Amino acid sequence: MGKITSALRLAVDYLINLISHLADLVGFFEKSQKFLPFDLSDLTLWFSRLISAIFLGGQVIVHLLRGKIHRRNVMEQMVLVGPESITIALVTAIFVGMVFTIQVAKEFINFGATNLVGGVLALALTRELSPVLTAVILAGRVGSAFAAEIGTMQVTEQIDALIMLRTDPIDYLVIPRVLGCCLMLPLLTIISIAVGLSGGLFISIILYNVPTDVFLDSAKSLLKTGDLVAAAIKAVVFGSMIAVIGCSWGLTTTGGAKGVGQSTTTAVVTALLAIFVANFFLSWIMFQGLGSKLFGG
Repeated sequence: MGKITSALRLAVDYLINLISHLADLVGFFEKSQKFLPFDLSDLTLWFSRLISAIFLGGQVIVHLLRGKIHRRNVMEQMVLVGPESITIALVTAIFVGMVFTIQVAKEFINFGATNLVGGVLALALTRELSPVLTAVILAGRVGSAFAAEIGTMQVTEQIDALIMLRTDPIDYLVIPRVLGCCLMLPLLTIISIAVGLSGGLFISIILYNVPTDVFLDSAKSLLKTGDLVAAAIKAVVFGSMIAVIGCSWGLTTTGGAKGVGQSTTTAVVTALLAIFVANFFLSWIMFQGLGSKLFGG
């Protein structure tokens, strides 16, 4: 228990230092404005909203530890994130699998490495393509919806009404969306991996006459359980970032309908940026760093 407490304290100290550095950076931009030929107000606003999103993420963790969950709202958000997003995710996955196979199968066959086609596709889909592309789809579809919906509630003072009714917006609005994304995105990612492999298998058979058993045996031999676990972990991290960023940008919306549109656009761009940056660090940790032995890197 003492080690866990120490680790949590170190994490909190690191987060506080990060926020302090971001605040100093925002102050630097504000002081440098008069010396620069372009307006930095949008950038400083973005940094301040990013800091708010980090704080919101911390509040979500604290509230979850207290067990404050609106189960009905969670189920509604799970339906929005999962079943209502599955069609576009699967269409994307199958074409990504087919395109990737077209790009690599011919070269592998020319080098006499036909038995590696399925395995390479399986690793690419599981470690990178499916988690990232599925998260990108959800950032555009679900993250924008979160920002627009909560932003509209903010500018129409519905958030203030919730507070007056002694309903915490974090418990009622944010946590259900975070849980919905964290629970459904890993499931969508695993399904996308299976569908992408099916698309690659189809192209391998039709265009390159790769036997089905060779393709599947290759995938089974190279794909490990740790790769699937890593994909699920990435999906949980990406889902939490999409939900927190979308909700945070919605809660900090000002300026009426125009502000809602700007918040929605900026939330999606920020979520995409966060996904790509986080994906680099997660991949390094899992497949090159500390977790390389655990996840099969």
